[in-house]
Amino acid sequence: MRNRVQAALLAFVVLAVAAFAVPLLVSTASDRTQQLVLARSSDLDRFASLTDQAATTGDTAAVVAEARRYTRLYGEALVVTDARHKPVVETGGMRAADPAVARLIDAALRNQTAHPTASLTPWSGGHRMFAEPAGTGTQVSGAIVLRASVRAAAGDIAWRWAAVLAAAAVVALACTALARAVTRWVVRPLRRLDRAVGQLAAGLPPEHTHASGPPELRQLATGFNRMASTVTSALEQQRRLVADTSHQMRNPMAALRLRVDALHTHLPAAADRTYTGVTTELDRLETLLDDMLALATAEHRAGELTVSDGPYAPCDAAAVAAEQHRLWEPVARRRGAHLTTRPAAPVLVACTEHELAQITDILLDNAIKYAGEDAGITLRCTVEGPHAVLTVTDDGPGLDVEELTRATERFWRSGKQSGTTGTGLGLAIAEQLLAGRGGRLELGPARPRGLRARAVVPRAAEEAAEPGQEVSP
Repeated sequence: MRNRVQAALLAFVVLAVAAFAVPLLVSTASDRTQQLVLARSSDLDRFASLTDQAATTGDTAAVVAEARRYTRLYGEALVVTDARHKPVVETGGMRAADPAVARLIDAALRNQTAHPTASLTPWSGGHRMFAEPAGTGTQVSGAIVLRASVRAAAGDIAWRWAAVLAAAAVVALACTALARAVTRWVVRPLRRLDRAVGQLAAGLPPEHTHASGPPELRQLATGFNRMASTVTSALEQQRRLVADTSHQMRNPMAALRLRVDALHTHLPAAADRTYTGVTTELDRLETLLDDMLALATAEHRAGELTVSDGPYAPCDAAAVAAEQHRLWEPVARRRGAHLTTRPAAPVLVACTEHELAQITDILLDNAIKYAGEDAGITLRCTVEGPHAVLTVTDDGPGLDVEELTRATERFWRSGKQSGTTGTGLGLAIAEQLLAGRGGRLELGPARPRGLRARAVVPRAAEEAAEPGQEVSP
């Protein structure tokens, strides 16, 4: 935004300076040209008077002497003729017989003057030709042609233009500095406000935005600070409620389990089924509390990483995949499933080993629970451009289109495997962990059947594997 505002202001400055400087340059050149024309016209009038006197008295000595003295003084050529086209005096190498001079003499003897009116410029060169008749009224007694040099006038124009352009440059620089200051004054509060909005959107306490800039922005910043305080307080209370509830219920749950276990020895055999049901529900409740606490932690961590890159030690995704395969392969075997992986080269990802292992655990746990007996489950680690992808594929019943859209909702569970246990929070936790590292969770159907879950994680900055390369331990 700052660049756009500055560009608009600078464009206005350029147009304003140009609107001031261009007419001034044109006026300066026109004024100096007019001065040259007036000066040479005055000289021609003086020579016309001398020529007319010479025609009356028959003595041309005065006009000849004056013409030669003029040429020596100013370096400009003169040709003076009488009414019969006969040259009276020729100076500076100019001749009455020259075609251009002859045309001017003919026009002057017809009582016509020739004064060039085109404005000069700094790069004008050469000469300008002036012609004027001598005589009174309609009686023409001769003609005077003057070849005037424009070098001095062009030099004056160049100096004046340089002064105008220098002044325009100073004004433009001053206006540019003023535009930058005004832009900074307006945009700086917006940047702080934008940063605070990003923090608030990530669920973090935003920094207090200092009320500065124009009155409208100060009012906006004050209103945002009040709103942010209210929203942040509500979010923090909600987060603390979930975390504190999960944490505070652990002690009662542990005490309840101890008492139930102590009662087991005093229960008749007919109560074993009831006891088993109670302990199963206790296990499920403990798992639910653990998952709720893990989800609250993952959401908070994702919010922090959204607005700032947290410290992390890059890990080898292939090594994590191999280790999780080693841990989960016996579990899958006990459930009647077949868990396999594929070997390839290592790849570093911008994620901690603990976070990536937790994500892989969630994906493998879901696949083993819901794929069913005799299901084939594959764990792969591949590279796709700037990302590493951990893919867990199974050939179980999978999910339909509607179920895929709800799979990451909290507490949602598919009804296809009613005998399985779970809280419905696993995929939501994985999604938050990946989002915190700039990754994403992708769920889709496998071919010919089943479910494919892809954990897409950005690769570490120093990693440079070829796109499409498959990696694993």
